[in-house]
Amino acid sequence: MKKDIHPKYHKAAKIICVCGNELTTGSTMPEIKVEICHLCHPFYTGKQRLVDTARRVEKFQERLSKKDTTATASKGKKAKLAAKAEKKTSKVNK
Repeated sequence: MKKDIHPKYHKAAKIICVCGNELTTGSTMPEIKVEICHLCHPFYTGKQRLVDTARRVEKFQERLSKKDTTATASKGKKAKLAAKAEKKTSKVNK
């Protein structure tokens, strides 16, 4: 194995979260700064925060409500097939 090609391993590397939590682990970096950890992540805390800067949630809900109204207004597949069959039989009877 070649010497001096591997990074230095720190057995007591600090992981610092934005919330103030500090963890210790082994890493090739002596200090790691993270934005979210297990103490402030919504999955682990049960507190769901939606940061919706582009109104994506509202836009999706609007599209969904439009789709529901058009689905109820349009005919179903069976009704369309029955209308085609009726049209076909009316042409044959003429």
